[in-house]
Amino acid sequence: MKEDNLLSLSYGNIVNKDINTSDGLLPESFETYQIVKPGDIVLRLTDLQNDKRSLRSALVTQTGIITSAYLALKPEGIDPKYLGYLLRAYDVSKVFYSMGGGLRQSMKYGDIKRMPLVMPTKAEQSEIASFLDRETAKIDALITEQQRLIELLQEKRQAVISHAVTKGLNPNAPMKVSGVEWLGEVPEHWEVKPLKHLANIQTGMAKGKDVDGMETREAPFLRVANVQDGYLDLEDVHVITVPASAVERYLLRKGDVLMNEGGDFDKLGRGCLWNGEIDECIHQNHVFAVRPHSVTGDWLNTYTTSKPANSYFISRSKQSTNLASISSSNLMGLVVPVPPVSEATEILRRLGLKLKEFDGLRKASAKATSLLQERRSALISAAVTGQIDVRGLVQKEEP
Repeated sequence: MKEDNLLSLSYGNIVNKDINTSDGLLPESFETYQIVKPGDIVLRLTDLQNDKRSLRSALVTQTGIITSAYLALKPEGIDPKYLGYLLRAYDVSKVFYSMGGGLRQSMKYGDIKRMPLVMPTKAEQSEIASFLDRETAKIDALITEQQRLIELLQEKRQAVISHAVTKGLNPNAPMKVSGVEWLGEVPEHWEVKPLKHLANIQTGMAKGKDVDGMETREAPFLRVANVQDGYLDLEDVHVITVPASAVERYLLRKGDVLMNEGGDFDKLGRGCLWNGEIDECIHQNHVFAVRPHSVTGDWLNTYTTSKPANSYFISRSKQSTNLASISSSNLMGLVVPVPPVSEATEILRRLGLKLKEFDGLRKASAKATSLLQERRSALISAAVTGQIDVRGLVQKEEP
């Protein structure tokens, strides 16, 4: 029987991976792949040090195949579920990080074979596994609730932003048709203009240009990775050697609205405001610097995070399987509702207060999720290492 159900290990879970996509994985032969069956344990062998967030062991629940990047264990003389929990505890406690060697820190079967295991009786293994199945299911349900709450908060946050920047604060204000289907009605006294009439766009510098024989200088270089949805990540800002004559052309200026050329559909065109965080900083060609002259940067930056703006970006984008990109000309075709400056200022002030409430609730839910995940890991470690006695606990709570 030919197996073509490719399984992948992702954050401690076994997931299906499509092997028949037009741009995905379709090898000439599956000879180097391993067949795994329910009850097997799959471990990731590489990048132990480079990806510490990703749990690298999981219990297989369906028949499939894995690549040579993974190691498959077929438990004998030990309860598979118990072994799965034990390896999860080893993983969380960083036992795997001390194995292997080299810059990428990879494991081999020989490393796993020498790893000592905590081995209670078969009956105790079964009880531990059953106890953890029940207790982790409760914790997972709570985590799911918190994650759903975060999603609902994000949806509500998005709706509040979209309403504020397209309808204003006065529910009784006379409205007019904007003339743009995806924008709908706007307050009658607002202007509606394409972005090209409100701002200029500055494209960035491509990496890898030949600078031999030129007078050069080094400059901080803002990349796509630095421009996140609503904030800047400046922990890792590269420095690039550029022609001295080109620096002025690519300099970022305070008040620029930064937008990434491509990304996930729901984040396309979004970015953040540049407030001069780094002196003499230039930007990559995949990061647009939109420089407003007839609207404030704060208003434009907030508007581009709204649902109507995102709908426009998606409709004008080039799309691949999971990503999309937009050209500078299409970006400048974005229609922007523009209230009087004093009204825009008041809208942004009130909106800021409301968004702080949402952000506070989101942070609380994120903290609760993190604590639940820590509790889950601690419970597994305590149970499989005998720090808590689970004998009889499952039967006691069963109806």
